Amino acid sequence: MEIRFDHLVIAARTLEEGVDWVERRLGVTMGAGGKHALMGTHNRLLHLGPQRFLEVLAIDPQAPRPSRPRWFELDTPQMQARLARSPALVHWVASTPDIESAVAAMPKPRPEVLDLVRGDFRWKITVPADGSFPSGGPTLIQWQSKHPADVLADAGCRLESLDGLAATIRTPKGTVELRE
Repeated sequence: MEIRFDHLVIAARTLEEGVDWVERRLGVTMGAGGKHALMGTHNRLLHLGPQRFLEVLAIDPQAPRPSRPRWFELDTPQMQARLARSPALVHWVASTPDIESAVAAMPKPRPEVLDLVRGDFRWKITVPADGSFPSGGPTLIQWQSKHPADVLADAGCRLESLDGLAATIRTPKGTVELRE
């Protein structure tokens, strides 16, 4: 199964809180984002190099509650308590050119493959039905449109390393580590 790093997921109680947390640490301004209607979330993005980005994700207070659990455990009391302390790097996503084959090779229970659209972006993504994190690895994504990093302004940040949930990012002002 061919996979490669795609993006980091920073979760926060509010989008504003998460964006402020990232911008203070990295010393750069985040780019635009959008809303995920199916999940009742919204985000902002930061370019980390070709086909790579950082996402700040939060529950959208203007969106109706979704009919399914939100991704990345955002609905759980444990995640809510964690985010009450501070935004956090909670997960990472890997891209694959054939998500259906990748999922078929996974042990059961397998995550669902959801088809999502946000503006000009279209993608398939794996999400367990209960909104939990996938066991034993990253969430998988298959882009069916241009990649968000292709349209984001380059703020000069690059992912240097990822070890579990510790990411080292080179910024125009130096190297910063983001941790779980």
